[in-house]
Amino acid sequence: MKQLLSLVVALVLFAGTALAQATVDKELKQLLQGTTGSLQVIVTFHGDGAPSAANLAVLSSLGITKGVSFKSLPIAGVLATAAQVQGLADNPAVKSVYLNKELSYFNYNGTSLTGVQRLRGDKVMTARNNGMPVSGKGVGVMINDSGVDGTHDDIKLGTHLVQNVMGTTNLNSLDAMLPVTWLENVPNTDTNSGHGTHCAGSVGGNGSRSGGLYEGAAPGADLIGYGSGGALFILDAIGGYDYALTHQYEYGIRVISNSWGTSGDFDPANPVNVASKKAYDRGIVSVFAAGNEGPGSDTHNPYAIAPWVISVGAGDKYGRLAEFSSRGVKGEGGTFVIDGETWTYENRPTIVAPGVDIISTRVVAPVTSLSAQQDVEGLEPAHVPFYAHMSGTSMATPLTAGIVALMLEANPSLSPAEVKNIIQKTATNMPNRESWEVGAGYVNAYAAVDYIFRSVPFGTALNLNRKFNSSINTAKEVQNFTIDYNPLLAANNQMTFNVAEGTTGFEAKITSGGLAGLTGNPVNLILFSPDGKEYRSGIPVLFAQTFDRGMAVASPMPGTWTLKIEGLQGVALPEAISGTITSMQLTGTTGLSDIVGHPAEASIKMAVSARLADGVGTGYKPDEPLKRIQLADYLMMGQAVRQFFPTDGAVTFRDVSGNELLLAESVTAKGAALRDRMHAYNGVMLKDGSGKFNPKGAVNRAHLAYSLVQSLGLQEYALERNGKAVTVTVNGKKIAVEDAKDIPAGLEGYVSVALDMGLINAFYSVTQGPYDLLPQMHATFKPLQNVTRGEFAVIITRTHTNWEATTQPVASTSTTSEMQAASALWEKSFSYPNPFNGVATINYGLAQDGFVSVEVFDVLGNKVQTLVAENKTAGKHSLKFDGSNLPAGTYVYRVKAGDKVYSNRMVLVR
Repeated sequence: MKQLLSLVVALVLFAGTALAQATVDKELKQLLQGTTGSLQVIVTFHGDGAPSAANLAVLSSLGITKGVSFKSLPIAGVLATAAQVQGLADNPAVKSVYLNKELSYFNYNGTSLTGVQRLRGDKVMTARNNGMPVSGKGVGVMINDSGVDGTHDDIKLGTHLVQNVMGTTNLNSLDAMLPVTWLENVPNTDTNSGHGTHCAGSVGGNGSRSGGLYEGAAPGADLIGYGSGGALFILDAIGGYDYALTHQYEYGIRVISNSWGTSGDFDPANPVNVASKKAYDRGIVSVFAAGNEGPGSDTHNPYAIAPWVISVGAGDKYGRLAEFSSRGVKGEGGTFVIDGETWTYENRPTIVAPGVDIISTRVVAPVTSLSAQQDVEGLEPAHVPFYAHMSGTSMATPLTAGIVALMLEANPSLSPAEVKNIIQKTATNMPNRESWEVGAGYVNAYAAVDYIFRSVPFGTALNLNRKFNSSINTAKEVQNFTIDYNPLLAANNQMTFNVAEGTTGFEAKITSGGLAGLTGNPVNLILFSPDGKEYRSGIPVLFAQTFDRGMAVASPMPGTWTLKIEGLQGVALPEAISGTITSMQLTGTTGLSDIVGHPAEASIKMAVSARLADGVGTGYKPDEPLKRIQLADYLMMGQAVRQFFPTDGAVTFRDVSGNELLLAESVTAKGAALRDRMHAYNGVMLKDGSGKFNPKGAVNRAHLAYSLVQSLGLQEYALERNGKAVTVTVNGKKIAVEDAKDIPAGLEGYVSVALDMGLINAFYSVTQGPYDLLPQMHATFKPLQNVTRGEFAVIITRTHTNWEATTQPVASTSTTSEMQAASALWEKSFSYPNPFNGVATINYGLAQDGFVSVEVFDVLGNKVQTLVAENKTAGKHSLKFDGSNLPAGTYVYRVKAGDKVYSNRMVLVR
């Protein structure tokens, strides 16, 4: 990568001189070695506009007579032989020559989670926008994709879909060197994919077919569809840029959404990067999908790395990073020069936006969605013909493009660089994620537009900008392996590897070359420690469309470990299964000299490593009381709390200022937690008893329980427990918490949920009278006891396990429209906590009276327990599953009512 960059920099620096030679794509070079015929290539000339007469004369002089030239970009697509490519490379007028290779669409509801809906409902914001909700009005957004079905009422051609263009380019069909042509005002240009139509709805669908339920981020924007067809090539994608630049003033184009890309290294001379740079110079913001090749590093779409574009990763509806979302490379970047200007790039996404199970417009005809079963189960019957689920950074990208349109409506004079800076500055930190994975964090449209209206000081609490006081220094080592799995040769289905002293953790993953990754060959990864302890990754309930399966082990025992592959109940198909073992070695610490030998040392290191806590500059101070401002800081840093200032300009607290004011306002605001998708819950911290923030005040255990539960978005469940007995479960028996009377009023439910989920511990003692046959166990919580900084590190690492849980309850909401949206989801059962370490609560809902069975199975399909087998009334139900006496691992519970069956996983941890 560094050698390539050096070459690119040299070429850019000396381009235009008599001795310069153009950049030739390495893939093109390889293909030319094996062919004597012509290939489709893209020629980029030095210059700013369309290829000049002198440029076209260069092509003619080399015998290149077939191709197409663009109208606003110095680019031509041509058919050329190896000798002609060499002639182009030697010509000083030529900047680069690239293969016209095929690209990939990145396939794989976000407006509430990102704050778009809150933005539209904010009266202060509306007043600042001349009395109208911010909707993207007056901003042109091009969807540069497979096409758009403009017959769909949500994105109907002639309304806010102001133009729909078919622009595919087939060089082999040309007999001469011709200017590019486009077919405009086509009702439906998305006839073989459905991808672009879904993206268009995410940008600016008006939701007319769903009563506004599935409207896009910017329903007031002017949409321009540019259809490249189901098979997308570089020349087609550049054609979208050329059309946008040529018609920019006609349609007010300020944003281009690009949900496609490729693999390879970043190269400024690549024609796609030349096109996006030209758009940048003309004030157009390019938004690119980061890619769907995660979770490994160095999987980032190279077109998304350009410093003048916005790269978008995908998150789920709970604010976590999607497994498939592509990552960059930690610390990788560099500088290069274009036209005398020095640019710096980083190999990382810019931002993360919702990209999992996104509901948006489907083509009316003739394409059918691959998610048809999910659509039938998750959508109202009347919505199924018009909407579809899709997942991928492809879905996160148009939603972000819509947010950019909102920003540009708020201030049309913003430059692309300013838009990118604001969208990063206002993001929400994502727990235990670094910038090479998530960039600045989760996108926050509400804060972004607020910043534009009044320049509030967001960004000081952003992990991306923060200098940490303490760090865990580690080195990573990756070991690749391949196992030729055969169910008939069990002895060959395993291997051993060594874990060295000082290993802080390792992760083993399997990614089969064929069946397990594509059709769901049900193989499982199992690890055995040197002392025989077993760790299982768990086989998914649904095998199709699965991702890598792996198991991470923290603080592993040194010695020889065994990795084994097995099938479900011993059955799976033979297959070569590849994988990696990534080990992390501790090389030292910074700012933690005072924790050596402390009982909480391991937890402090884990919390600091995951950026859930930090030192104080002179050490960690593990035995000092945790201060309220420190808790606010750590909740912002590691519990996904949105940045916020009151939009009316009010100042809630007078005893804090600067960054501390941002922290205090953010953690106490309604909708503080990213897990609160509808922005409906209270803050994650309470005001001091006097109404102040009291930054130096201590944090007691009851208030910490409140903060932990609120950060997980579980307010409703806590409030339901208020006024009820506070208990803990030990060996399957409930024990009353004897000092529950000391819990501050209104926090009993929070303490109960925190204890049930294992977020925070109770204290136990045993008494036995002289004549008692058995001892009696007692439990206390000590709600008013202050939390030390060391104790906080122990507790917060437990909370993070639950924050990253594979499933989370779907919270109901208070408004009518939100209740309607959640009601269809209620019938889908959920459990919490998940993972759990003893007892889990399983919730389910019935649409009508009837017989119900609830059963629990292990991953091998063996029934563990029948929890319910009786008639139940319609409505909400919950029950307890006690796994105290079961081995740790993955379990599946199944709820059956009539002809409806719903299954989900629970993870039991120790």
